[in-house]
Amino acid sequence: MPTILAIESSCDETAAAVVCDRQILSSVVSSQIQTHALFGGVVPEIAARQHVEMINPAIAEAYRESGKTWAEIDGIAVTTAPGLIGSLMIGVTAAKTLAMLHKKPLIAIHHLEGHICSALLAEPTLEPPFLCLLVSGGHSSIILVKDYTDYQVMGKTRDDAAGEAFDKVARLLGLGYPGGPVIDKISSSGNPKAYKLPQGRIPDSPYDSSFSGLKTAVLRLTQKLSPNGEELPIADIAASFQETVALALATRTIKCAIAHNLSTIVAVGGVAANSALRSRLVTMSAENNIRAIFPPLSLCTDNAAMIACAGAIHLSRGETSSMNIATRSRLNLEDCQSLYI
Repeated sequence: MPTILAIESSCDETAAAVVCDRQILSSVVSSQIQTHALFGGVVPEIAARQHVEMINPAIAEAYRESGKTWAEIDGIAVTTAPGLIGSLMIGVTAAKTLAMLHKKPLIAIHHLEGHICSALLAEPTLEPPFLCLLVSGGHSSIILVKDYTDYQVMGKTRDDAAGEAFDKVARLLGLGYPGGPVIDKISSSGNPKAYKLPQGRIPDSPYDSSFSGLKTAVLRLTQKLSPNGEELPIADIAASFQETVALALATRTIKCAIAHNLSTIVAVGGVAANSALRSRLVTMSAENNIRAIFPPLSLCTDNAAMIACAGAIHLSRGETSSMNIATRSRLNLEDCQSLYI
């Protein structure tokens, strides 16, 4: 497999990495969480400005830590879609500059394909076909990985993504931003069966999800429990919410895997770091003789190592991108092959 230097800047992490043969030689991630926490969510203009400040130091550090020379690097991969346009443009501009300067091929990568490839870094022997549960702040999808670069979305969210629901419920409970880690932490002291909440089933689409109703149910629960501003049982509410999300996602994923006779599932994306979701998937997978694979926590959130892994796959297939490739805020995963010449 080729050696790839990659850049990721689709949202609020500035990342660079070098990967060779599914082995991470270096991985640098500069997070903007503390900055955006002041606003309760990501502010696109601020994110883009911070990418400008951090992109060159991140690339330099990743290059230095890899121990590779430019002669040993075979290509430059970069997240091109989907994401925040301003943020994507910073990474793509840097990648194009490096590709031209060092005469390397450019490989544009779909952000979600990068997340899928984080599982390949976690388990280098993993081969398609397998089922991928991809859950993050902006995406909640169940994806059939038929082969490398060949994907079929089996289920998706009809409204809020799982990570978005965590953020909104955390804000509702006064827990701050980002919501996923703080809800996971406080849930450890709560009762996950304290309150019954809706799982957001879609009758005609068994693998799709809906989390807006769950968010509303939590709001109504807080209003019922504290009509006059009394102290809320926050740990119990958080634990019940988290367990509902974990059960809904795990049930749909396992059901899809069984229906398509798949023996392996992987869970990737920021919400895949959630302890309740991991526990549910491990238990339900074992009950159905299915192997469950999870990337380490460092590869669940946005990073460039996963982008490099995807880039290596495409370059080994002879697929490269035009130097005129444009960033796109939206692009279906099934259309990722449109990024290549």
